[in-house]
Amino acid sequence: MSDNQPQHQNPYDPYTHPGYDPQTAYGTPYGQQPYDPYMQQQPQHQPAQPAPQHQQPQQAQHAQQPYGYDAYGQPQHQSAAAYGQDGYGPDVYGDDAYGADTYATPVPAAAQHHGAHQGAHGAAHGTTATAEPVPAGHPETEAAAPAAPAPAAPLKPNQIARAEGRSPIIPPGIQPAALTALLALLLALAAPVARPVLVVPVVLLQAVTAAGWFRLNGMWPARQGIALAFLGGVATDVGLLATPHEDAPLVAIGTLGVWCLLIIVLQLRNRSSADERMYALTAGLTSSALAVLASGHLAADPDAVVVGAAAVALATLARALPLPGPLTLVLGLLAGAGGGIDAGQLTGMGATAALLGLAAGGCALIGLRVASYDYPSKFVHMTAGVALPLALAAPAVYVLGRALG
Repeated sequence: MSDNQPQHQNPYDPYTHPGYDPQTAYGTPYGQQPYDPYMQQQPQHQPAQPAPQHQQPQQAQHAQQPYGYDAYGQPQHQSAAAYGQDGYGPDVYGDDAYGADTYATPVPAAAQHHGAHQGAHGAAHGTTATAEPVPAGHPETEAAAPAAPAPAAPLKPNQIARAEGRSPIIPPGIQPAALTALLALLLALAAPVARPVLVVPVVLLQAVTAAGWFRLNGMWPARQGIALAFLGGVATDVGLLATPHEDAPLVAIGTLGVWCLLIIVLQLRNRSSADERMYALTAGLTSSALAVLASGHLAADPDAVVVGAAAVALATLARALPLPGPLTLVLGLLAGAGGGIDAGQLTGMGATAALLGLAAGGCALIGLRVASYDYPSKFVHMTAGVALPLALAAPAVYVLGRALG
């Protein structure tokens, strides 16, 4: 020890101080440490000793306790007290100078470093340090139990059909077919009177077509698109009334071209995403085209309008019968041809009216199929399911009416 200590006199060197007790410095063997009254009367709040003065007793302790007896006698968190009480006695440093428990007071940095070093000496001689248990988490911090699932909503008819293995495509039914037949009757009654009278049911057909197509594509409310498509049909009607029958195709194509440009300009002002704008653009163009096509009844021959309206009415009613799908499809075509024959006898078209009725009935069935597409709602059935059969039949009525007339 004298070889490692400085040669000058150190007032805190335990070998030169009169109060040094060798037996006490090494501690009582086998952990039987005598009672020390100063340990019970230690002040609770003492200032920490400066780092240079703390380092010298620490080096002396390493020199005096090579075997770490204090590790057997008391817990690790009290080992620092041995430097100030048992190793040098209560009078080594004096109560007034530094306090008896200077090293017993926890020091945030130095004491933790010394405790780790002391634990290493104890582990070398068979002593292990026990880690403090981690406190369990509070119950309120744990994740809440999942809420009870909400009651399932009732299945829609298309979902029931899919669950049963049937087609989810639901035809419009008998009510839309009855409305289609009523609108066809209005066309058949107004066609022989005059073209201005025929405009009324045609405009009604165009309005229902524009609204039904947007709703069929899931775009609702689409007031601007519906209004623009409807106005396109009305502009076509005005042009047809102002021009002869021979100019009807030019009027329809010119109006449709202008309206396509207006729809594109309207979509340029749309702030939606690119996909939504493209979807709105295609829906607007298609709705406008259908509204313009519906004006074909106004440009067609009055007798052809009567035959076509009768064929569409009977075909839609036959398709709505509660029978298997393929059977109602055949019945719809036969009903359209039969309606054309009956109406042809009234108008004087003869047997050629059967071909017109068959074509008009086929277009009506296509319109019903389109209105049944993509899980439609009741509103779709009552708009698109009513208007599309007559709107799609208008080109056939115009073309075949002029060809067979």
